[in-house]
Parts: sequence; structure tokens; C-alpha cells
Amino acid sequence: MCFCLEIEKIPSGIADVLSVRAGNSANNEIGTGNQFFYLDMQDSEVLSRRRYPAFPVDKRREIYVEQQEKRENSKLYDSSSKLIFGNAQLCSQFLRNYMDMPILANVRAEDIEDVSERYVPLFTEERNADTVKRIKISEKDTLYFISLIEHKSQVDYNVSMQLLRYMVYIWEDYEKEMEKQHKGISKTKDFKYPPILPIVYYEGTGKWTAACNFKDRVLFEKAFEPFTPSFFYKLIQLNGYSVEELLDKKDELSLVMLINRLQSAEEFQALRLPEDYLQNLSEHSTEELLGIIEKVIAVVLRHLNVPEEEAAAFTGQVKERKMGELFEHFKGYDIQATRKEARAEGEELLLINLVCKKLVKGKAVAQIAEELEVEEERVAHICHAAIAFAPDYDAGKIREALHDANNEI
Repeated sequence: MCFCLEIEKIPSGIADVLSVRAGNSANNEIGTGNQFFYLDMQDSEVLSRRRYPAFPVDKRREIYVEQQEKRENSKLYDSSSKLIFGNAQLCSQFLRNYMDMPILANVRAEDIEDVSERYVPLFTEERNADTVKRIKISEKDTLYFISLIEHKSQVDYNVSMQLLRYMVYIWEDYEKEMEKQHKGISKTKDFKYPPILPIVYYEGTGKWTAACNFKDRVLFEKAFEPFTPSFFYKLIQLNGYSVEELLDKKDELSLVMLINRLQSAEEFQALRLPEDYLQNLSEHSTEELLGIIEKVIAVVLRHLNVPEEEAAAFTGQVKERKMGELFEHFKGYDIQATRKEARAEGEELLLINLVCKKLVKGKAVAQIAEELEVEEERVAHICHAAIAFAPDYDAGKIREALHDANNEI
């Protein structure tokens, strides 16, 4: 459903002016002049004609798609981090092996209930990677576990306030639940609220410099210390662990954390993981955890601009329980050559598209070559190959035909 609105806002520093008509559009068309931008409200961040008046509609469409892909890649990276706390098995590993709290030493996956949907939607879209868990620690007792994921290099100094908001909402919700079961119980002497364990999981490469105690965010904290809420959150700095410390954990979470640390292809290729460590995980991990490891590796490979086909070939070895081969094969993978090849392919497809658009307008080879500032012979080859694909002119098929012709020669 779309709505008829005049919208002016500045998403990511780009002013938008949209005219959106009520109605449905199968193609979510982006138009100019008397046409309108048919988009869902959540996808309404498109480039202004005022900001880019010289750009043709296809260029504005191209820039819009690039902006969308950047946002999707950001969400994808968020989802990679969220897998750690979103999955009950990984979450239980984290609580048992990384928190150093005896009361959590025996937490199992079946003791963990995800209640994120109850609280996270109360806040902004930026916090969609946060998770809230309800954890059974005894037959009668539960605790709540909040994880805030910070993958940006820039430190968010207000996470303690965000955690406090979650904590207050959780306690209010718990109170309402108990009141439904026993009217007036929250006003009794013995009534107690459940404990809450707040975690900030930081993946940034820089040092975390925000205070870990909420009271340090309050003015005159010393003078008003007796009257100011005071609590610490547990900071987990991904890069605070050494490779050896993570390897010693010998669990699936350690591998996920090792992979999430990688920032470049060189780091991926330089990662040296013991054969017995990978073999143990390959042989004993559940299908569910292997699936998560596969997804995390896929996210990292996309982040490194590894083409989808190659990424799928690498990650497929996880499900086949051949993780050792995956990392060994990647050492010999020439990512720079692959990127260069991908760029060349993209440039070639762009040229074919431009030539075909001018063919549709009835322009001759010499005129097209002059306007595009490309060798006439190259334009002639494209035009000759494009004839078989008129009038639709599929650029991908034309490119294949050109390469087939070159191979025959």
C-alpha cells in the first residue's frame, strides 16, 4: 500500500522530495516529470531531482539501488552479529563459557526463551539487532538477559541509557504479569523483580571508551550518588580476545567470533586455525549450528566482495563438514583478481546497455561511438551481437554472445 504524500527529509544527508500516489505498483516504479515514485513508505529514501537535476532517470535509479544495497549490506552485517545471541545454543555457550558466573554454568539451550519481540519494537529501527532473553536458572527462578550489539567503529556513549530503558520495561512487564496472577502481589514485602544481565557486544576495531556504569552519564554524579541509579553492563569486546583465548573455548561460538573479527581478505587468508579444532567442530556440531556458521562466513565473504558463486562454493563445505578445506582453499583464492574481473564485467554490461539504448533511438554505429567516446569497432561488435536480441536487448545475453564469438575466433 502506498500513500499520497509530499515528503521532504534528509536521510543519510540526502534531501528527498517525493510525490507518492495512493495505489499499488507491481514494479515499485521510479519516474520523473508527471510520473510518480511508487514505493512503500519504508523504501521512500530516493534521490531528489533538485539535488541531481542533470541526471537522467536511469542514473537516479542506479544511485537509488546502490543506496538500497548499502542499507541491506548493513542489515546483513547486523544479522550476522545477532545470530550469536539469537540462537539458543550459541547463547547458552556464551553464558556458560564467556561470562564466568557460577550461576550460569549449567544453562542449556532449552532454558532460554527469546522474548525480543516483546521489547525491541518499542524502540528505534537502529536497535533491530538487540535481543532480550528470559532464562530459567532454577525450577522457580528466571533472569533476563539483554544483549546490545555494536558493530560500528564509532562508540555509542548512550548504550547505558538504552539498557536502562529495556530494564524498566522488562520489570514493568514482569510486574503486570505477576499482578494478573496474584492481585496486589507487587505491593507486598516479599515481592522481588527478576535480575537482568545487560551485555554490550562490541565488534568495532577501536577501543570502547564509554563508561560502563550508568551513573557516569548523570551530571553531578558524586553529589547525587545516593539518589542516582547505578548499574554496570558487561562489555564484551570481540577484539579484546586473542586468537588463542578463543581457540581454547573449543566451541562453535569461538569460531563465529573468530570469523566476525575479520575485516579484510588478507586477514581471512592469514587466519591459521588448528586442524584438530576445525575437525572437532565439523564432526560434532549440530546441523543447526553448522547452518549458522555457514551464514556467518557468507556474510563475511560478501563484505569482502567475493562473488556469490564463489562464496556459495566456499560456504557449501561447512554443511559438508569440511571446514578445514574451506579455510585451506581460501588461502589460494585471488580476491583482487576476482574483484578486477567483476569490475570489468560491470563496465562491459554498462557499455552494452548504453549502446542498446541508442540503438533503440535509431542511431548509427558511428554516431553512437562518437557520443559515448568509444572505439567505433567495439561499438560495431556490440551492435552486431545485439541484433539477435532486439527489441528487448538483454545486456547479459548480448555479453555472452560477444564472448562466445571471441572464443570461436
